[in-house]
Amino acid sequence: MSTTEDTPQEARISVTEQAATEALSLLEGEGLDTDVSGLRLYVQQGGCAGLSYGMRFDDEPEEDDTIFEHHGLRVFVDPASINYIGGSVLDYEGGLQGAGFHVENPNVISECGCGESFRT
Repeated sequence: MSTTEDTPQEARISVTEQAATEALSLLEGEGLDTDVSGLRLYVQQGGCAGLSYGMRFDDEPEEDDTIFEHHGLRVFVDPASINYIGGSVLDYEGGLQGAGFHVENPNVISECGCGESFRT
């Protein structure tokens, strides 16, 4: 398990204050301890562009996860996913077209039209 301090700058994940606030609220709503639990951010095969993001809450990190902490939110990323999303920013956007989390990924060379999948 490694932490933000152990991770090279280009591989770090950042979280906006708005995204952290929203995720912490959801974590607490699930009855999870925000001191131990966190948001897992990962990449999986799928979508029309080849890869897609996944997010879920986890009770605790896995042994080989990298843990990032921003604004009180712990984010767990597995070693395979960090290769695709290192340097990304997790944000939360609200608006007329719906609200949700969004990953701003500098490694993306193309995205599908709906923005749900990508290619690096």
